[in-house]
Amino acid sequence: MCWVFLLIEALLLVEINVGLMKEKRKREEDNELEVISIRTMAQETLGEWGAAMATVTYVFLGYASMVAYTSKSGEILYHLIDLPESISGFFFTVLISVGGTLATDQVNRWLTASMIGLLLAIETLAVVFGGWSGLEGASDWGKVPATIPVVIFSLVYHDLAPVLCAYLGGDLQRIRTAVFLGSVVPLLALLIWDAIALGLSVHAERVVDPLDLLMSVRWSGLSFMVDAFSLLAVGTSLIGTLLGFSQFFKEQLNNSLLRESPSTQPNKPFGLRKWWERNKVGCTAIAMVVAPPLFVSTAVPDAFSAATDIAGGYCMTVLYGVLPPAMAWAMHSRRCEGAEKDQKAILTGRPAILGIGLFACGIVMEQILQDLSILHS
Repeated sequence: MCWVFLLIEALLLVEINVGLMKEKRKREEDNELEVISIRTMAQETLGEWGAAMATVTYVFLGYASMVAYTSKSGEILYHLIDLPESISGFFFTVLISVGGTLATDQVNRWLTASMIGLLLAIETLAVVFGGWSGLEGASDWGKVPATIPVVIFSLVYHDLAPVLCAYLGGDLQRIRTAVFLGSVVPLLALLIWDAIALGLSVHAERVVDPLDLLMSVRWSGLSFMVDAFSLLAVGTSLIGTLLGFSQFFKEQLNNSLLRESPSTQPNKPFGLRKWWERNKVGCTAIAMVVAPPLFVSTAVPDAFSAATDIAGGYCMTVLYGVLPPAMAWAMHSRRCEGAEKDQKAILTGRPAILGIGLFACGIVMEQILQDLSILHS
């Protein structure tokens, strides 16, 4: 259900993005395609309030995600090298943050390939150790709502939609195919892992994390593989968030510097000052992204679960769940007459748009009620 919900939301995003892209090309008579961010999409369809909402939600999402990744990396490294979580999480995040975009991209590719290989090996070994048996065990569907934020946090890929639209030249058919196939791969990995977790839980006499059961087998190498895979997963996710979030701050800083630039040409800097003048915007943006999460993850033990709930239950659901139907509805109202053929899916789908928007609002309300019940308990 969550996968279908997120797929529909992604398809809405690409429809809106491509529609705005075509409008821009007609208005500016320019064939060069640029990335249209979700903030620009919200501003063009919903106005300034939509842009403000998208910006605030994105900032909260970025910081919540960074806190989650920093906290989790410290926990994993503590198991691997017995270094205190706060210290190991700090050094891991700082290490990931060092280096330019090109170097970080190369490291990310290597980490991703290693992560996929480890995942396949772990799932194969889990099946060998009995993780595929016992799927007929009892289930409790009443606990499903509490897992929705984590599922959304695991499956969201919507921040790539604007880049994908520009990269594929606004070709809706190719974009839709890429979104569908790209979403199926993590879905299959998640379903296989869930099946293994359910199978392993049958062998436990009490409620326990299936990972603990998997890591308790006689072969100690499996425990190391699980920790290594978890660290690679956190590292690749952290890199993606770091790059996107820092680019957001760099854009704001550059705009601020342009507004405040002096009319006179300053003296040409040398040495260290020259390096700082060339890299101050990037370094400042990285510091703005990394410093607050490092402080929070160090000051608040076990911040991973809380940060995941905030990112998945609120930020991602609002940014990629509530806003896309609202933007599509606004575009529908604006194009009731003289609509283009490519926008037919939006222009004839008001009931579906309303339904998916209400479903997203329901997820947010469910998360609010859960949090309130925890506070009152």
